[in-house]
Amino acid sequence: MGYSLDGAVVVVEGATHATLVAGAITMIVIGILLNIVGLGIFCWLLFSLAINALPFFVGTTAGIYSLQAGAGPFGAVVVGLLTGTFTLAAGQYAFAVARVPIVRLAIVLLFAVPAACAGYEATFSLVHFGIPSERWREAFAAFGAITVGGTAWARVSIMAEPARIGGITPDPTQPPIGVTAKDR
Repeated sequence: MGYSLDGAVVVVEGATHATLVAGAITMIVIGILLNIVGLGIFCWLLFSLAINALPFFVGTTAGIYSLQAGAGPFGAVVVGLLTGTFTLAAGQYAFAVARVPIVRLAIVLLFAVPAACAGYEATFSLVHFGIPSERWREAFAAFGAITVGGTAWARVSIMAEPARIGGITPDPTQPPIGVTAKDR
């Protein structure tokens, strides 16, 4: 094996001619692509955590308390996961069962306000890296808070049946729109 003056590796037996530039460029491209994928996964996890801020907080608190009570690390994780899952399910069930709009609003706000606060802080922290203007950072953080809070609102209320307005319920035997009695 010999070396040429430009730093390329040349196989004397005539098999291949490989340069260090081709390998470096390939690795840079792969590195950039993996960084984009990793950043996307990180942002998705951060968004999911911010949406579920209340169940995460309740689960973390229960897990830490059970760890201090002697449940051990595995038991603390199990207790935290079960408690957080129960909190989310109980909130969705309470929203679905409640028929009074004020109670439904209180339940949704119980989940959406912590999510909006977490979304604001997460967005503000992320845009702090790339945006020097304080006003633009606040604008992006407010947009993040609205987005995360609205998504949390939708996730809590997605499992609920539509509320009956004035005792009126939709009749499943009604004809499709545009069909008259003569067409039946």
